[in-house]
Amino acid sequence: MIRFTNVSKRYPGGFEALNNISFHMEKGAMAFLTGHSGAGKSTLLKLIALIELSSRGQIFLDGENVSRLSKRRIPFIRRKIGFIFQDHHLLFDRTVYDNVALPLVIAGYRHQEIGRRVRAALDKLGLLSKERLYPITLSGGEQQRVGIARAVVNKPMLLLADEPTGNLDPDLSREIMQLFSLFNDVGVSVLIATHDIQLIRSLDYPVLTLEHGRLANNPDGHA
Repeated sequence: MIRFTNVSKRYPGGFEALNNISFHMEKGAMAFLTGHSGAGKSTLLKLIALIELSSRGQIFLDGENVSRLSKRRIPFIRRKIGFIFQDHHLLFDRTVYDNVALPLVIAGYRHQEIGRRVRAALDKLGLLSKERLYPITLSGGEQQRVGIARAVVNKPMLLLADEPTGNLDPDLSREIMQLFSLFNDVGVSVLIATHDIQLIRSLDYPVLTLEHGRLANNPDGHA
């Protein structure tokens, strides 16, 4: 599903966020990405999601080389990916329903199909009764669930999460991780960036560790 071959990312000014990263994560797998603050976790996820482009190396998603895609092709690849942000990135002037519907509206789905998919996603995440509320009225855990619903509403093949439990208590964190496991059980590939080592140790999934932009614990290049 994801293959990095000697990938580096250098920002203007010379800062190298990632240095010669190589790994392979198979389709249908779930793995954690961890490391200290500033290790390059968010940058790696942004390269996969095509939010940023690598400086060197090759990145393959579902067998397609996405390292140097045309701008016209990028939106089609992004539709295969759900991205969950630590701070939710919700629109607070829109209802829960409208927040979750946004990717489908952008993709041009019909009104009836949008309604069906949005309500199915909200139902799966226990939010159906809150579809007409505004995010500001929800708890932190509920806001994170809205972010997850928005990420999965277009049925992506790959789910990326950047510190999705960073602002949640341990019980809510475990609950969110169980949701990711459920999505993985139905075939969605899942990669989660987190610094919560205790949470990682409680779950039996492969772990990629970044240290100052390099992979520290992956001698065989496999996640």
